[in-house]
Amino acid sequence: MFGQDQGSVPRTPDGRPDLQGNWTNGTITPIERPQGFEAVLTPEQVAEIEGGRQECIEAHSQLSDPERGAPAAGGVSLGCDFVLDAAAGGTGGYNVFYLDRGDQVAVVNGEPRSSLIMTPEDGRIPGRTPEARQRLGQLMAARGRHGEFDNPENRPLSERCIVSFGSNAGPPMLPNYFYNNNYTIVQTPDHVAIMTEMVHDTRIIPIGAAPDAGETGTADEADGPSPFPDAIQPWFGDSRGWWEDDTLVIETTKLNPQQFTAYREFFGASPNMKITERLTRADANTITYEFLIDDPDTWESPWGGEVPFVRMDDLLYEYACHEANYALENVLRGARAQERDNP
Repeated sequence: MFGQDQGSVPRTPDGRPDLQGNWTNGTITPIERPQGFEAVLTPEQVAEIEGGRQECIEAHSQLSDPERGAPAAGGVSLGCDFVLDAAAGGTGGYNVFYLDRGDQVAVVNGEPRSSLIMTPEDGRIPGRTPEARQRLGQLMAARGRHGEFDNPENRPLSERCIVSFGSNAGPPMLPNYFYNNNYTIVQTPDHVAIMTEMVHDTRIIPIGAAPDAGETGTADEADGPSPFPDAIQPWFGDSRGWWEDDTLVIETTKLNPQQFTAYREFFGASPNMKITERLTRADANTITYEFLIDDPDTWESPWGGEVPFVRMDDLLYEYACHEANYALENVLRGARAQERDNP
């Protein structure tokens, strides 16, 4: 890849676009479009958004006052970044030094975007169907019957280090607006492996013929393994890939239902949800990543968008999430103590 010009697309020995390397999709562009914005930002809006982000970083990168007192009761708001506020917990836990949510808006095909979602045109997740609203109500009622601290399985999947905070590993692979929005892609003629730094997950995707290729539409050994039985719903689903010209297409079904509770955007989705991803090497330093969510049992229309994956020369490191997680044990122990004190 070194020595290629910015506009060239490097290729593997078998002639496919080379998607390999380390990539980041960190950005300050939100998933949904804020009210009052067009799909494409003006240069003035870009300058204001990115300038405000830089001011926030600089304001909270100053040396701490060693003579400062304890935080005020109820915590202290940092004011300029809701993610930073959540991370700090009002007590100065994580500060801006530890966060890397990105400091630029997402640019796709030369356009600075106001949202990652581009379908539908308003850049917003469509409304839920009546059946989905009923299903969501039943889900919330079921969750309400069990205390959040009753047992380890009731704690969030990310806290238990099973999947990332948000939809980093996907599908779809979206930024978490926190840190570690980084990926390593390894590619062979019949598989693509996508390792997500957060939380050290790897999707191994077999590459075969497109579903509509051939007369039978069935997979043979040359097209990779057969789809999973319906009863098997693994983390990150059952993904199958194929090439359409220079674009890698990945179709995923049978996501583990528990993942729907981990991703706010998919909360209460149906088992019939299908996610289609498209990875196109735009140039030597960019992959254009597209995603489309199709679940007519949940949303009134399909929805999706585009995210730039930008080449990074830094290394990825193990996200040793649990490290003998005493915190989870102590959270549950604290809840039991509260129950004893307040029977």
